Amino acid sequence: MSTESAAAGRRAAAGSVAEALTAATDALRAARVDAPRLDAELLLAEATGRERAMLAAHPEAPVDAAAARAFGAMVRRRVSREPVAYILGRRGFRQIELRCDGRALIPRPETELLVEVAVEREAGSVLDVGTGSGAIALAIADELPWTEVVAMDTSPSALALAAENAQALGLAGRVSFELGSLPRPRRFDLVVANLPYIRRADLTGLAPEITRFEPGEALVGGEDGLDVVRGLLAGLGTGGDVWAEAVALEVGEGQAPAVEGLVRATGFAEVEIRRDLAGIERVVIGR
Repeated sequence: MSTESAAAGRRAAAGSVAEALTAATDALRAARVDAPRLDAELLLAEATGRERAMLAAHPEAPVDAAAARAFGAMVRRRVSREPVAYILGRRGFRQIELRCDGRALIPRPETELLVEVAVEREAGSVLDVGTGSGAIALAIADELPWTEVVAMDTSPSALALAAENAQALGLAGRVSFELGSLPRPRRFDLVVANLPYIRRADLTGLAPEITRFEPGEALVGGEDGLDVVRGLLAGLGTGGDVWAEAVALEVGEGQAPAVEGLVRATGFAEVEIRRDLAGIERVVIGR
């Protein structure tokens, strides 16, 4: 963090709403944050307990001392490039809000495609591999109340976060949490997975929000990014531990053709590729 950015972060905690937002936006822009004004508004709304619309409607309103101190502390964390979701401690996903911290990746909009697949299929049983914060499993349980959902992760800390989210959402009785990569031999209507798929060589080119704060073990999938995907599909293939009617995998940009081949080789005859809102081939579905 530069001296100038740190000083601007301290100045962010003073004066009116307009003054606080201007100072914070300047500090975040100097730190090369992508959306400095939006982030400043989100943090000030959290610090003051007011809606963003209220802040916009009353820019002349004073920021009291306690809120100013809290806001300044949050701005300094954002200047260091800590993600807003970790600073606020939460992130919206589909129709639910999830607790977020460094134990798991921050849920992202493109991952909602996996939930859409489950909802479209009205799957009676779903296995979510690499559940992280529990976003996919809990959103499916929320939207398909009759569905049996099993969430797995190899990280005990991530699994604990997912269980905490289930408890907070009133879904603790709807999802089973298991430590590992695949459960004991059984059958599922659908297996969904957002597994580590970053190529090792690409890691250093990612934003500091990712490389400094999100768990590295949940990001890197080997030299080509597909090692963990291969491991999952081996468990679903002939002689594997789990039989699935369908599988849906989130993949990185440019990986869909390779994953399509892996899915076909596993025995799924019908394969579909879906694009996210940015037009990137994001999800590979095998049936």
